[in-house]
Amino acid sequence: MKEKDTRWTHELHKRMVNMLCALNRELLIPGRGLTQGSQNPEKQRVFHMHEACSPIHVNHGVCVRDKLREIVGVSTNWRDHMKAMEERKLLQSFLAKSQEGLPPRTMKDSYIEVLLPLGSQPELREKYLTVQNTIRFGRILEDLDSLGVLICYMHTRVHAAKMSPLSIVTALVDKIDMCKTSLSPEQDIKFSGHVSWVGKTSMEVKMQMFQLHGNEFCPVLDATFVMVARDSENKGPAFVNPLIPESPEEEELFRQGELNKGRRVTFSATSLLKMAPSAEERTTIHEMFLNTLDPKTVSFRSRILPPNAVWMENSKLKSLEVCHPQERNIFNRIFGGFLMRKAYELGWATACNFGGSRPFVVAVDDIMFQKPVEVGSLLFLSSQVCFTKDNYIQVRVHSEVASLESKEHMTTNVFHFTFMSEKEVPLVFPRTYGESMLYLDGKRHFNSMSVPVKLRKDCSEAP
Repeated sequence: MKEKDTRWTHELHKRMVNMLCALNRELLIPGRGLTQGSQNPEKQRVFHMHEACSPIHVNHGVCVRDKLREIVGVSTNWRDHMKAMEERKLLQSFLAKSQEGLPPRTMKDSYIEVLLPLGSQPELREKYLTVQNTIRFGRILEDLDSLGVLICYMHTRVHAAKMSPLSIVTALVDKIDMCKTSLSPEQDIKFSGHVSWVGKTSMEVKMQMFQLHGNEFCPVLDATFVMVARDSENKGPAFVNPLIPESPEEEELFRQGELNKGRRVTFSATSLLKMAPSAEERTTIHEMFLNTLDPKTVSFRSRILPPNAVWMENSKLKSLEVCHPQERNIFNRIFGGFLMRKAYELGWATACNFGGSRPFVVAVDDIMFQKPVEVGSLLFLSSQVCFTKDNYIQVRVHSEVASLESKEHMTTNVFHFTFMSEKEVPLVFPRTYGESMLYLDGKRHFNSMSVPVKLRKDCSEAP
């Protein structure tokens, strides 16, 4: 069996044994397709994640972001972006008129492994390092976003064209579940992933991240992203290759993708922005309201906090970012990974400030990219704690953008992060009806989490 097929077999087996970061003891050891030289990167699909490739790194693999620039045909020079976009208009003729006109692909076709050599290339560490000597999770979000796009380009590649006629962008971060509390900046990290479900113009991507511990790579997180394909000028939808499952395990992954789509539709239809809370949720809010009434008065307007509680309005933090060309993606919009990193770091600071101790991210879910962010925009981020339980903190980050010429603000993203504090945290209480809806929405996101479980510190601990 070819080495690529062997890696794919292991990858598929890991996913089906335990969808929540199970450890497969037969994972590949260092040197087997990860750090070895690659004469044919397309065949072996072993890339490097970091952006600034030195010659030695190129000999060992291909940088993810450099590979994306090659596929799309864009320049690293900001001043050349208009010329590059004009050249992409010529690719319109390669777009399929229907999905039936595209050759089907398998999950194995899009399977990729990527190495982040923090251990073997120490000069890369500073970009990923925190003051606590752990890895910045915001940087990992950026890497996952880039990898998800590259995986989709592997699925949709057109052999007849030098550049891809598709513009693939992130539509949704469906779920990221963590398996470990913190990561070492001194050990190599491996990413792997593949397309797991396909619609007409959208693709679901499953990704996993591992870190080297001893002689094996131990699971760190599972991630599910949804990407969409658009035309060469990124103006309208475009068809993508159908996906053909080749085994019962792949059929189960595809079926799970269908279920995920249905779950997202149901979750959106029952959003508190569209429908009233359930009877149980209304009871919860009313009981919280009664618990804040001053027993010394007979008034609905006299409110006091119960012991070990904080008003929701006092848990907010805000930030402002100027979106410079440095943070652009291959289509000259602001990189979605940058937006996720900034939102996460503000959310982390909010959880840290609220809980009074260092928080660990447990889950990320339901990040919808509603509107692209243009270069030069002002990005306003607002974060607040909307639900707590024991030592868990649910944080919501709202992102809106305004151009330099206009004062009109428009929502671009809403981010949901679940953190675990080192100690039990106060309860958060809403004052207003709007805050009560935020509380219920936060509770829904918390309850949809695949954990709580005891997060592992190393490979030797059980999931």
